[in-house]
Amino acid sequence: MLSTKNFDGIEPFEHKIWLSSPTMHGGELQYMEEAYRTNWMSTVGKNINEVERLAAEKVGCRYAVALSAGTAALHLAVKLAGERLYGMARPFEGTLKGHRVFCSDMTFDATVNPAAYEDGEAVFIDTERDTWNMDPAALEKAFALYPDTRLIIVAHLYGTPGKIDEIRSIAGAHRALIIEDAAESLGASYKGRQTGTFGDYSAISFNGNKIITGSAGGMFLTDSREDADKVRKWSTQSREDAPWYQHEEIGYNYRMSNVIAGVVRGQFPHLEEHIAQKKAIYERYRDGLSDLPVTMNPYDAQNSEPNFWLSCLLIDREAMCREVRGEKEFLYQPEAGRSCPDEILEALAHFNAEGRPIWKPMHCQPVYRSNAFVTRQGNGRARSNAYIDEGTTPDVGMDIFRRGLCLPSDNKMTPAEQDRIIEIIHRCFA
Repeated sequence: MLSTKNFDGIEPFEHKIWLSSPTMHGGELQYMEEAYRTNWMSTVGKNINEVERLAAEKVGCRYAVALSAGTAALHLAVKLAGERLYGMARPFEGTLKGHRVFCSDMTFDATVNPAAYEDGEAVFIDTERDTWNMDPAALEKAFALYPDTRLIIVAHLYGTPGKIDEIRSIAGAHRALIIEDAAESLGASYKGRQTGTFGDYSAISFNGNKIITGSAGGMFLTDSREDADKVRKWSTQSREDAPWYQHEEIGYNYRMSNVIAGVVRGQFPHLEEHIAQKKAIYERYRDGLSDLPVTMNPYDAQNSEPNFWLSCLLIDREAMCREVRGEKEFLYQPEAGRSCPDEILEALAHFNAEGRPIWKPMHCQPVYRSNAFVTRQGNGRARSNAYIDEGTTPDVGMDIFRRGLCLPSDNKMTPAEQDRIIEIIHRCFA
């Protein structure tokens, strides 16, 4: 249903304006055809070797292992960390069984699910406002509450690096390992160093909506040859070096296809081009919406350079119209001079443009609602969506979820098309 605001004179887009869709350049077909022509269609081949080299070279690590998804990379990173911290688990039990893991709260669930795969118990750490990433103050509080924890999983949200120096300092003081989820931040840097190099283990993603894509795929990143070899073995069903299929530990079918690797190989030369396009989109939104009671997703301009994967909007509290969200439905009341995320998202959808809500924090997801959640004030509590319209939540992540949205950020969107989106958003506040 379209808002009751006046949208007269605005025409729907003739083609869909996507949130972030794949941008192909033609060269990808060359490497896919090479895999087809040479009959290397499985999980070995030149494309895989080359894309591992390109990823390690770009990020600045020694080894990269091409896997079927960023989630697979995170899972094997968690498994490695558990083995390093707690030794090998018994067959069919996770390596983290009985142990807590501190996890970013406002993120996609692929960041935190691997802890559950290995029987770990996620403890969610609230968000800070400066970059929308894990709050170091809340992390320090979590160690005071759960001092035996030895593993942190931290994500760089929407391509923006978090406060990684502070997080690493806290981790070091508590002898904890870091798994760095750089799935959304390939090409972003912090103090001149690429994300994907700050964790004891790190992961990137080539999912269909990422800054470069293979339609699927991900990469495990490390400076340890031993860890790279172990991940490579685990990802190919843990086959031993024997004349027959010999298996002495549990393995997974996680290796990247040589065909998908061909797509990623063809995308890599365009990474910087895509980042520049995404940055221009962010800056056009920032300038075009500067007269509204909104702000863009923030970053530390002094120390970091995001990849600007998604441009996001945060509505000022006093400019929010009343809105209530249930688990799967929402209701808002249009008000002159005010708006809310779902009013804007409905208006964009009406004109054939795609946006989406900010990631709903993990501690409010039904599957994780019984897990501990820590703010900088101490233990927080899970709350259902029904309460977040009140504007009284101390949880930073939930406040951002309540007031924020992701804008159409497709790098094939023209400036004229973006101007129309900016006009639609203005009408929502009219």
